[in-house]
Amino acid sequence: MKPVRVIGAGMAGSEAAWTLAEAGVPVTIHEMRPETGTAAHETDGFAELVCSNSFRSDDHEHNAVGLLHEEMRRAGSLILRMADAHALPAGGALALDRVAFSKAVTEALTSHPLVTVERGEVKGLPPEDWDSVIVATGPLTSLGLAEAVGALTGEANLAFFDAIAPIVHFDTIDLSKAWFQSRYDKGETEEEQKAYLNCPMDRAQYEAFIAALIAAPKAEFREWEKNTPYFEGCLPIETMAERGPETLRHGPMKPVGLTNPHTPGVKPWAVLQLRRENALGTLYNLVGFQTKMRHGAQLEVFRLIPGLEQAEFARLGGVHRNTFLNSPKLLDGEMRLKLQPRLRFAGQVTGVEGYVESAAMGLLAGAFAAAERLGRPMAPPPVETAHGALLHHICGGASAELFQPMNVNFGLFPPLEAAPRGKRERAKAYTERAKAAFELWRLSAGLGGEARLEAV
Repeated sequence: MKPVRVIGAGMAGSEAAWTLAEAGVPVTIHEMRPETGTAAHETDGFAELVCSNSFRSDDHEHNAVGLLHEEMRRAGSLILRMADAHALPAGGALALDRVAFSKAVTEALTSHPLVTVERGEVKGLPPEDWDSVIVATGPLTSLGLAEAVGALTGEANLAFFDAIAPIVHFDTIDLSKAWFQSRYDKGETEEEQKAYLNCPMDRAQYEAFIAALIAAPKAEFREWEKNTPYFEGCLPIETMAERGPETLRHGPMKPVGLTNPHTPGVKPWAVLQLRRENALGTLYNLVGFQTKMRHGAQLEVFRLIPGLEQAEFARLGGVHRNTFLNSPKLLDGEMRLKLQPRLRFAGQVTGVEGYVESAAMGLLAGAFAAAERLGRPMAPPPVETAHGALLHHICGGASAELFQPMNVNFGLFPPLEAAPRGKRERAKAYTERAKAAFELWRLSAGLGGEARLEAV
């Protein structure tokens, strides 16, 4: 049996390759790192987390991304299995030790008997004899491949800027000012209830911080990049601050649900939260603090925050340009390029946003490609499911003229026939309907359960 080619070993590519191999289809993964690097990656490992280390909420009863987690687990997802194995306390979120997670995904794929890995860049359209290809090159698709796809489709790639938050060494944080607490003490265990480290500010400190943030020198973009927008779900903090001095205080620095034990009875004006970055607890990332400030300015501005005056940073923040296809116009319902159906696309390059959303689209691309290779028809997941809602959005549900990257959310789902009044009750009704529909589809698609290593 000829292998299916998967270009890119990020979230989507890793999940697609695993889905194919577990279905008994041989896979060749083409990963350009370390021979060719990117503006955001630091290693040559598979499924490297380049921005936040969080998969966001793991609440599968009331949250759309938590529902997506649950669907992926049921479908035998490698990404979710390794995420669960390397999870860190995060007060209801699924946060990961990014190094251990990437290592585990890499080892699982490279040790699979049906997976072959070839390092090196695919610089243009794949060779004609590659009859089934999944392009999962992510938002940092190499220029040669991006230009080749653009020439084939006659469309320039859409683009947006994405930003990365800094990481600080835990032993340089002043714990006489900072304290451990999840917002509203969320979590079932004491470890989860103390999963976040909080740095408080009074009003004067906050206003001085905002002034310094706005005044700090920022990364300059080239002329052709200047009209590229930011993704709203990952705005740099200085961009938020420029929208109004109170924006951060009502966003990532909101002080609600927190009580400072160092100053009982005094409510902080604003709070920076840090979340554990690795299992050892030696690194913490600044939650929601993506930035485009120059590195020298970051050191000065972030050390204005109480508790971080002497902070040493393992990684400073940054910004990079992401590309994605106009998928509603270019892709069919099985994620194939209409002009050349041997090419499937998966992950952020299709216009989904987020680690889990990218992996979910990789899972579907792998499942579609496996069914095609094995001669088994496979219906797409129902639109009532998280997978189906995302697939429908990128493959025709969204307007091609207004298409922008999108996280999974209940607004992508068909309305409930009889929607409960309360927000949590409505969310639960969405997730219950989705789980029932997904389970029937999963069984019909043959996903999940024991690996099916058929004779090749």
